[in-house]
Amino acid sequence: MPEPILQVRDLSVAYQTDAGPVPAVDRVDLDLAPTEFLAIVGESGCGKSTLLFAIAQLLSPPAGVTGGSVVFKGRDMVRLTDAELRAVRWSEFSVVMQSAMNALNPVKSVAAQMLDVCHAHTSMSKAEIRKRSEEVMRLVSIDPVHLDSYPHQLSGGMRQRAMIAMAMLFTPDLVIMDEPTSALDVVAQRSLMMQIKELQRELGFAVLFVTHDMSLVSHFSDRVMVMYAGQVAELGGTRELFERPLHPYSRGLLEAFPSIRGNKEHLVGIPGSPPDLARLPEGCRFAPRCPSVMTPCSTLVPELLAVDDSLVRCHLYGNGGEGAGDAAGSGSRGSPTAPPGTGEPGSNGSPDEPLDRELSGTGRSS
Repeated sequence: MPEPILQVRDLSVAYQTDAGPVPAVDRVDLDLAPTEFLAIVGESGCGKSTLLFAIAQLLSPPAGVTGGSVVFKGRDMVRLTDAELRAVRWSEFSVVMQSAMNALNPVKSVAAQMLDVCHAHTSMSKAEIRKRSEEVMRLVSIDPVHLDSYPHQLSGGMRQRAMIAMAMLFTPDLVIMDEPTSALDVVAQRSLMMQIKELQRELGFAVLFVTHDMSLVSHFSDRVMVMYAGQVAELGGTRELFERPLHPYSRGLLEAFPSIRGNKEHLVGIPGSPPDLARLPEGCRFAPRCPSVMTPCSTLVPELLAVDDSLVRCHLYGNGGEGAGDAAGSGSRGSPTAPPGTGEPGSNGSPDEPLDRELSGTGRSS
C-alpha cells in the first residue's frame, strides 16, 4: 500500500456553549491514500462537515479542535500557523463548498475570483492567470467565455463546476468536497460526478467526499466511512459495505435506500432521532435506536474493532467478531450493490456503466 497522503489520529472537535463544550467529532481516525476516493456518510448533525472543516483547518468559533492530529504530507495541520496554512491551501489541497451560490462572490465575475486566488498564492502575471483560468474551465467542460460571467448568470451545475475549476488552479494533491451535488438534479449530479472522476484519473488527486446520497457513494467511492453522533461507526471498502454492512446503523441507512429493481418493498428507515450531542447516552450512542441492542450496549462504550478488512464500532463484534455472521450475513434488503471495481486506484466503477440502479435514490437524504 502507498504511504497515506493524509493521516487523521484521535481528532476531536467541540463547540463551546454557555453550558460547556459540545463534542461534534470524537476521536476520529482515518488514512487516505493518494488517488483514493473516500466518501463520508451519515445523518445530518453526525459531524461529517465539521470533520472536513477540521481537516482543512477552516473551523471558526465557537468550534475548535480539542485534540488529535491531522498529518497531511508529513505536516500536522493543527499546529501550522495561519501563514503556513496559506502556503498549503489551494496549492496542495483545496475545498469545494456545499453551495456554490453561497461560496462564490455574487458581485465578482468568475475570472475576478480566480484572479484573487492566484494573487493570494502565486506571483503569476494577469496574462498567466487568464491563461490558467481558461485551462481549468476547459478541464471541467465549461467554455472559457463564461469566465466573464457572474455566478447568477450560470446554472447550478456550471457554478459547481466553476468551483471545482477554482480548486484545480494549482493541481492539488487533495480535494475536499462538502456535499457538492446537494442542490443539483439527478442529471446534473451524474454529469458533475463523472467530471470529478475523470479529473481524478487525469490529475491523480485524492478526494474526501461528504454526501447524503448513497447512490453516488455506491458508484464513485473506493471506501466509505459511516459516522454517527460524531464517531466512526464503520469504515470499509464500498463494495464490502454495500454487500455486507456490519454496523446496524449502516444497514439502516441502506434499508432506507430505494431500488428500482425487484419487487416493491416498504422502506424501513431508522426509528427515532440522533442523540443530543450535549446529552449523549451512556454506552453505545446508537443503542436507543438499534434493532440489535444488547445488555452491554446501554453501559459499555464500544471500541472500533477490525472485522475482516473493515472497522466497526459495535458490541456484536466484541468477541473477536463472533457476531459477524448473524449481524451482517443477511445483507440489506433492497439496497444497491456496488458496481464492479476497475482495479484502478481511485475508481470503484467505470463512469460509462449504466447507473439505473445507483441513480434510483439520487437526491434522497439518508
